[in-house]
Amino acid sequence: MPEISRFFGIIIAMFYGDHNPPHFHARYGNDSAIIRIDNFAVLEGTLPPRALGLVIEWAELHKDDLLKDWLLAVESKPLVPIEPLK
Repeated sequence: MPEISRFFGIIIAMFYGDHNPPHFHARYGNDSAIIRIDNFAVLEGTLPPRALGLVIEWAELHKDDLLKDWLLAVESKPLVPIEPLK
């Protein structure tokens, strides 16, 4: 699973050829979640509240970049790293 960003111990990644709806995977320690790109709803899994808040904040800033990477992933093309949250 290609990593597209990393910040504050959180790893953001996408699978190639993954299923709809467009989403990304977030991992923090032993916790992980799958998060929709369009509305940032958690589709599966859990993250601690603070980590989830940081992920949503980052995703709101980079929604267009996430959608571009999703389209690349669907076509099994190399993903573009996205700037971490600072």
